[in-house]
Amino acid sequence: MADKRRFDLFADLLVERFPSASRIFDVAGGQGRLNEALTQRGRTVTTFDLRHKHLPVRHYAQRIFTLDEPCEAELVVGMHPDGATRVIIEYAARHQLPFAVVPCCSDNGMPYNPWMRHLQELARTSGFPHVEERTLSMDGRARVVLGAFVA
Repeated sequence: MADKRRFDLFADLLVERFPSASRIFDVAGGQGRLNEALTQRGRTVTTFDLRHKHLPVRHYAQRIFTLDEPCEAELVVGMHPDGATRVIIEYAARHQLPFAVVPCCSDNGMPYNPWMRHLQELARTSGFPHVEERTLSMDGRARVVLGAFVA
């Protein structure tokens, strides 16, 4: 069973770590629960997901997020974004934006710990000088990979 606090815990970390990021892209954001949590914290969030049923959040793009998405954000995030994890890092690197992802699984069958190392290395080789890992105090997949161009 997924930890129901995960969206609030992740939102708190994002606001703490990236306090000046007011416009956020939430990639593969499901029903929009992270959008809701970040909006409550004063952020403007656009969630990208294919779901037809979602919360009545203000900005919901019912489509797949791609590297060609116009850059209208200051931070790109994903809470258990499955196959979009790598795209988040690549998009953020392309547009020199910080990112934060909480991966739940790899998109290539790689075991979890090697996948986490791979994502951190992907961020570094994509040009991020600051890559770190944090852990949310929740049950389930709680490790967060963060990347930024300034400390």
